[in-house]
Amino acid sequence: MKIMRLGEAGKEQPAVMVPAGDGSSRYFSLLPLTRDVDGAFLASGGLDRAREALAAGTLPVLENAETLRVGAPVARPGTVVGIGMNYAAHAAESGSAPPEIPVMFLKPSNTVAGPYDAAPVPPLSSKYDWEVELGIVIGREASYLATTDEAAACIAGYVAANDLSEREYQLPGAAGQWTKGKTLPGSTPLGPWLVPAEDVDSGNLRLRSWVNGEPRQDSTTSELIFDAATLVHHCSQYMRLEPGDVIITGTPEGVALSGRFPYLQPGDVVEVEVEGLGRQRQELYRAGSGVLAGLHRQDGAVGLQQDAL
Repeated sequence: MKIMRLGEAGKEQPAVMVPAGDGSSRYFSLLPLTRDVDGAFLASGGLDRAREALAAGTLPVLENAETLRVGAPVARPGTVVGIGMNYAAHAAESGSAPPEIPVMFLKPSNTVAGPYDAAPVPPLSSKYDWEVELGIVIGREASYLATTDEAAACIAGYVAANDLSEREYQLPGAAGQWTKGKTLPGSTPLGPWLVPAEDVDSGNLRLRSWVNGEPRQDSTTSELIFDAATLVHHCSQYMRLEPGDVIITGTPEGVALSGRFPYLQPGDVVEVEVEGLGRQRQELYRAGSGVLAGLHRQDGAVGLQQDAL
């Protein structure tokens, strides 16, 4: 069972996709059960109700579903939590030692995009990068959890994610802050679908990425330093996770930051895939013009300098 949201941005409708015997897929509307795939739906046992309705044959067929835009499979999350350097090989190519505890950062919910939406390259960006990741979707409130078993019970399902990152903004340089490099518009494509946790072996999924058809990353979630339940448990010690929130669990080696590949440019096509969770495709374009504001000293005082790049 694959949960989707189909339609124009901001007007998506909930749906479920199931494979047909001939290799094609069939789509059914979830509107009899919910107006959207959101925290309230997940917290109320919506995935179980969807499975039961599907088995009972009570969901209406969604006609012409293949012609509709595919949105992120979860309606705008309240919080998107990023995990950094959660693969030892990626930490090494980034010039860091593997972390002893999870590295957390936050991304605004307005970074979430559909899996096939065109992706904007920031107007001043020269080091835009890709990151294929496994995404965790929270299904019940998680706060100060006592065990990883409790944490596992809070996971509704999993999605594929691409954590697009601007390295010059993120790392030492003109900006040099993780928040600046990780919070850009459209930088968190999710989907194409959400698969319930009981249908996924989250510790043994292949992750791959391509740029313009050329292979980049190829790894498995078995190489995660901190697995899904550990991450949910750890995050719950520092914040309250709510239904519909998303944790993206980190990326394996093979990104442009490694120096092995060029950074992304407008016109490039990025594809990422997580086994069983689908494949994304983003064509990049240059967003509107921008001006970088930098501080400089003038006559002993700090002044604001506008540097158009």
